[in-house]
Amino acid sequence: MLSSIVLKGIHLSARCGVTETERQHPQPLLVDLIFRCPNQPAFQSDQLSDTIDYGMVTQRVRDIGEGRAFSLIETLAESLCQTLFHEFPITHLKIWVRKIRPPLNKIKGSVGVQLIRSRQHIASPDIVQASPFLVSQLSRLPQGRILDVAAGRGRHAVYLASKGFSVHGIDRDANALRDLQTQTQQEGLSTLTTESIDLEVDPQHPPDFGTAAYDGIIVFFYLYRPLFPQIVKALKSGGILMYETFLLDNHIHRQHPRRKEFCLEANELLTLLQGLRILHYEEGDHEGPSGKERAFTARALAQKV
Repeated sequence: MLSSIVLKGIHLSARCGVTETERQHPQPLLVDLIFRCPNQPAFQSDQLSDTIDYGMVTQRVRDIGEGRAFSLIETLAESLCQTLFHEFPITHLKIWVRKIRPPLNKIKGSVGVQLIRSRQHIASPDIVQASPFLVSQLSRLPQGRILDVAAGRGRHAVYLASKGFSVHGIDRDANALRDLQTQTQQEGLSTLTTESIDLEVDPQHPPDFGTAAYDGIIVFFYLYRPLFPQIVKALKSGGILMYETFLLDNHIHRQHPRRKEFCLEANELLTLLQGLRILHYEEGDHEGPSGKERAFTARALAQKV
């Protein structure tokens, strides 16, 4: 049985146009999505975990559409398409992006672009799709065994494996990890392994990642505070932790994440990393998770001594 999820009329206040005036002043755009995903269990289970949270999809569309200026609506539509495939288990997608008040005479309706895509037509993650912070600090990550915490669909794990690292990706989303394993087999990335772990099952007894088991650990756009002692314990002496996630400023100014407990307070990450040597730290308005929109984040590179 095939089914589709339909999201119609996502409103954006976007800076999109060939002229400088259009790119400086937000204008109303609408986005319609029709997509398929492996959500068959949801029809019986009545559980959100068995389908896609369309609230999260809507928020990501707004993050990208309002996060930067675009000259062409085609570029905006393609950016939305790429991000949705890489961040959600979508198999087929139809997207319609349109200006509802185009600056054209004698057009009373809208102008826009429609794209129809399937997952097999989407390119594998590469340097553009990896976090800009990871790319810029890659030379400081020691060759060896790397743990990717909350790996998701594995854009960082795949990027590191393609650079010769041995990577173990963990996440509670078994479907995402299965897709990642399929991708690694297709691309011949034999140094990338995965494991399905519920990282938040018990805050009093977080999962054990081992002792001095990894040369490096990366965590991107995921925050669960009880895990920090286990992360530090799992690092080898001299090992590097690379961490970046949202600040509370992003929740306040951009309404993402929707729950503020998933965001760091100012300087909180420094407190969570006490005992490690801080090699690099910054807070501010940076390129976001996909490198195509802005986000207020804290970034840290720390070493176990």
